[in-house]
Parts: sequence; structure tokens; C-alpha cells
Amino acid sequence: MPLVRGRTAPPTTRDAIARATVPESARAGLYLYAGFWDEAHEVAQAIESTEGSYWHAIVHRQEPDAGNAAYWFRRVGPHAIFPALAKRAGELDPVLFSGRWDPYAFIDYCERGGPHAIAIQHAEWELLFEWCLKSATRG
Repeated sequence: MPLVRGRTAPPTTRDAIARATVPESARAGLYLYAGFWDEAHEVAQAIESTEGSYWHAIVHRQEPDAGNAAYWFRRVGPHAIFPALAKRAGELDPVLFSGRWDPYAFIDYCERGGPHAIAIQHAEWELLFEWCLKSATRG
């Protein structure tokens, strides 16, 4: 997954994501992962939940539009994946990421081209995507 908007998967991947039987929040993540930024944005924007706001924030962080990403992270608030994400980020960059997860600091880190930004973003994607998939069974 790129740090900024760019690479996209083949159109057949877009069609497969559209047909996938997954929660809409997970669909937003799949579109984002495959590089279909417009579709990810459209789906995330239509989801009126914390997870929809979270994907929306990530989409804008990749745009890059730091101000808009920060706005959507304010709507997310403290998310259940933050402790696990703080741990994973701390393993990659213990100086900058120790303690609790700060999505605003990560926006800045990405804008500066932090050396572990892509790996941390990938960990964030994995954690949020898994959370979204499990949300379907949590009811």
C-alpha cells in the first residue's frame, strides 16, 4: 500500500472488490489497499460510523491533505485499534512512537517522509481491516 495516492490494481480487481461479500467498512479498506482512491473515498464517505471516518481520514492522509485527514481523525476519536497500533509502530520506531497512538503525529510523520511510514501505515491498514471484518460478527 503506497503512502500517497498513486498506484492502482487492474480494473478486474475493482470489480472483484465491488462484488465481495464484506462489510462496507472493509470494502473501503480493500479499495484503498488496491489503490482505487476515488472508490475508497466514496465508500468511506458514505459510512456513518467510526470506521468510515477512519478510512476517510486515511484516504485524505494519502491524498495528501493533512488538514482534511486531521478533521476525520477528530471524528474517529480514540479507536479500539490504537493500543495495538501504538505497539506495532513502537517496534518500528521506538523513539517517535512509544506509549499511546497519536494519529495527528502520524500525519506529520507521513508528510515528513518518516522512514517507517509505509510499514506503520500497512500495520494500521491490517489492524483496521481486521477490526472491520470482525465487526460483522460482533453485530
